[in-house]
Amino acid sequence: MIKSLMTAVFGTRFDRERKRLQPLVDQILAAEERLGSLSEAKLKDQTRKFRERLVERTGSVKAELDQVRAAKHGCADPVERDELERRFHELETRYKLELKAGLDELLPEAYATVREACRRLVGTTVSVTGHELTWDMVPYDVQLIGGVVLHQGKIAEMATGEGKTLVATLPLYLNALAGRGAHLVTVNNYLARRDSQWMGHVFSYLGLSVACLDDTEPSSPNRRAAYQADITYGTNNEFGFDYLRDNMVFSLDQRVQREHAYAIIDEVDSILIDEARTPLIISGPVGNEADDKYAQFNRQVAELVRKQTGVVNTLLAESEKLLEDEKARQDAALKLYQAHLGMPKNKRLLKLLNETGIKQLVQRMELDAIADRKLPMRQQRMRETEDVLYFVLDEKGHSVHLTDRGAEAMSPDDPGLFLVPDISEEIHRIDKDPDLSAHDRIERRREVEGAYALKSEKLHIIHKLLQAHVLYEREVDYLVQDGQVMIVDEFTGRVMTGRRWADGLHQAVEAKEMVQVKGETQTFATITIQNYFRMYDKLAGMTGTAETEETEFYQIYGLDVNVIPTHRPARRLDQVDRIYKTRREKYNAVLDEVERLHGLAWPILIGTVTVDVSETLSRQLKRRGLKHEVLNAKYHQREAEIVAGAGQKGSITIATNMAGRGTDIKLGKDLDLALEEAGLQIIGTERHESRRIDRQLRGRSGRQGDPGQSIFFLSLEDDLMRLFGSDRIARWMDKSGAEE
Repeated sequence: MIKSLMTAVFGTRFDRERKRLQPLVDQILAAEERLGSLSEAKLKDQTRKFRERLVERTGSVKAELDQVRAAKHGCADPVERDELERRFHELETRYKLELKAGLDELLPEAYATVREACRRLVGTTVSVTGHELTWDMVPYDVQLIGGVVLHQGKIAEMATGEGKTLVATLPLYLNALAGRGAHLVTVNNYLARRDSQWMGHVFSYLGLSVACLDDTEPSSPNRRAAYQADITYGTNNEFGFDYLRDNMVFSLDQRVQREHAYAIIDEVDSILIDEARTPLIISGPVGNEADDKYAQFNRQVAELVRKQTGVVNTLLAESEKLLEDEKARQDAALKLYQAHLGMPKNKRLLKLLNETGIKQLVQRMELDAIADRKLPMRQQRMRETEDVLYFVLDEKGHSVHLTDRGAEAMSPDDPGLFLVPDISEEIHRIDKDPDLSAHDRIERRREVEGAYALKSEKLHIIHKLLQAHVLYEREVDYLVQDGQVMIVDEFTGRVMTGRRWADGLHQAVEAKEMVQVKGETQTFATITIQNYFRMYDKLAGMTGTAETEETEFYQIYGLDVNVIPTHRPARRLDQVDRIYKTRREKYNAVLDEVERLHGLAWPILIGTVTVDVSETLSRQLKRRGLKHEVLNAKYHQREAEIVAGAGQKGSITIATNMAGRGTDIKLGKDLDLALEEAGLQIIGTERHESRRIDRQLRGRSGRQGDPGQSIFFLSLEDDLMRLFGSDRIARWMDKSGAEE
């Protein structure tokens, strides 16, 4: 109530920000009017004039700064060097302040120059990732505000289709005039290559050089030339890895990067929040005999998983019989709980849990088990619950552990394999043994430490193999391509080329998939994404979903978030979620909806969380005779082609999270957009753990005031609903008589 009243009186925070920036926008528009009468040659010459004005303002400070830097490198006297260091930092601060003031002064004219250049390029063609595109973009007034926000080192939240790519040209052009390099950081190679070629059309017209890191080889002269360009496009990984490689060279001449002056991060929430603590690691192979043991123990672990499947199926069969007797429901609940501990994704179990009252029975049993574990050991009644299983899974904690039965099955001839002795106690006993000489003590210690290391290594390998078999799924967490295990990024849906899971997990997955098990590696250099981008003098970002993480952006990076309004009012209709009891019924409902919408000839984008689900839906659409395209990590080479056709009349596209960020789907010109619900139809088949991923999917529809609608189809068997959803939904569905 009070908040609404305050907003009514003082306006929203953006209203106040827009009012503050409007005079600057007016200056840009006024400068643009003056540029309209310039010849093409004189317009292009503006870049040279801007640079001369910057040099005139900062030249004397820069010259003195270079002198002090040279003197500092050649100084041997520690006292004199400290004084030079102090003077250097003083001049550097002064230079950056002068440069900032100079850029701020140039902003209206520089932005007007970019806008006028865009206007004059309308109708010209540009080759972008092999496709000929006609330039038809000129920044709107609200985009000018976005450009100002980015120059000021803030985050601009802009809706899908509102031209983030074009907005970035304004601050990139302005900051590149300083000659220190301006970087545009994207989430994937496709966007880096596309945007460098697309927006490079404007920069080249104005006399600036543009490069894309993805077009060059690491540590090569071409990579160094890419960083020497006025504007450099690349992915966060390429920028980070180049920094690490530069810290491993033998001479400064071998470095490829220069100073970290200014960067705009596209999809900033994905890079600075989702991947913030992901370490970038350069590693090398080390000799390790354990690699063969992964394949050796894999057969035993695979057999253990097969045995566990048999046990779980038996428990489920027994529980089904017990459920027929009302008096035996408690015994049935125990067996269902044991099955849930052993294989929570078992299809037969999931079906049983969807029956009226069964899930509540199992949940009560789980609460009893938790309470029982808190009692003194003598009073515990449920200690033997896990004894029937070979291993126990914890989905929420993403962990698995062997039970005593599992340990016995893995090592029937050596029951002590899984009992790791207390090595400190053993060494203490050796040291205190009066019958041993000093030489004997050393030898005994070596034997004990060697046996301990061997046993620990075996346990580690078995544990990782167990994780690989029961926690990591093919075509969900990874793909197997050309005999290699490739990790799939859960946020972007793309293959993470060159990435490997640490601590032996990747070797375990390779053994599971029976491909070549590659050797263990050792780390040579590492940095997190968060720490890398903190090195920039000025950092800015763009995304369609930043407001929800506003506090985190400010606390960690000191970045403010500004919401930029849409050029035209949003027309997309976001429908409420539809929830079904089972996945089967959900998929049938999705297919029925696709058939209905396809009958209206509207373009449809079906969003999936994993590669496996995208291919399952593809098979079902083929059975119904519906022609469609699939965009997932397997078919990334056709991304540009598939995206280009996704908005055409009657098209059906199934896509993982790959189609979420940075994908601009333009509607076909032959579509009738008179109806509010017409336009691109978004169908989500599952909710993602990150709400921003769902918002990104929805945001593919309704670009620049286009109509469209979105809806999510969910089931109680979906991982998110199963692990974190309330059982009240299931109870309500039971009471309402819903069969599915």
